Amino acid sequence: MARIVFMNDRLVPEDEARVSVFDHGLLYGDGVFEGMRSYSGRVFRLDAHIDRLWESAQAICLKIPLTKEAVAQAVNETLAANGLTDGYVRLLVTRGAGTLGLDPNRTKNPQVIVIADTISLYPREHYEKGLRIVTAATQRTQAAALSPRIKSLNYLNNIMAKLEGLQAGCVEALMLNHKGEVAECTGDNIFVVRKGLLLTPPPDAGILEGITRGAVMDLARSAGIDCREATLTRHDLYTAEECFLTGTAAEVIPVVEIDGRSIGTGRPGPVTAKLLAAFHALVRQ
Repeated sequence: MARIVFMNDRLVPEDEARVSVFDHGLLYGDGVFEGMRSYSGRVFRLDAHIDRLWESAQAICLKIPLTKEAVAQAVNETLAANGLTDGYVRLLVTRGAGTLGLDPNRTKNPQVIVIADTISLYPREHYEKGLRIVTAATQRTQAAALSPRIKSLNYLNNIMAKLEGLQAGCVEALMLNHKGEVAECTGDNIFVVRKGLLLTPPPDAGILEGITRGAVMDLARSAGIDCREATLTRHDLYTAEECFLTGTAAEVIPVVEIDGRSIGTGRPGPVTAKLLAAFHALVRQ
């Protein structure tokens, strides 16, 4: 069955969803995007995702040619057109077609695209038994070079680290910043439980402030778990009692081994299980 895609101002069959080969989103990765999940027919924290899209666009001087309300409507219409209640949405805005050169002022017609489909990032057994991850040699891009708070179409930094993980037999990899501090994984934020505290790297470590990350921090505090942002090193991860990742596609997934070292008991821990259950309850409300 052909999928239906939203392109700029209308829904079209996927084989009619075309972007110019001169679009700077294709040529240079010049654009921004958001990934969202819908549960029981409603997109989780849609407004927060759209606000972040607008912030990313503003940071790169990209004017989105629709209103926030129109984009939100397009997201919901695309899900409905594809008959999805539990699905994944990729919302992206490209710079538009231009010349063969970097100058964004020589582009026109930014493209607003909404794709809706299903997604299963990790097999069910990984949620039950936990992930093995490794530290990638590829560093997280320095904030002074490109702010990690901009969710841009250029993910090559993350892809290079992802390749390292896959080559090591792992589906995810840990990325450090230029100071050797823990930043995030290639597509997910990271948390550890140490000495009764739930810790996650702060924004200045070079992370994307994930929507799911924020939701889990709120859930932890509501459950009486002391949750803090803190600078972390690999030593903190190796000696943690628990570790887990959060992300729109991943939701909440335990990590039981890092760089060949078992975390805690080598099995998903009670804090992880509690927050995973709380998150599932939240998104189904």
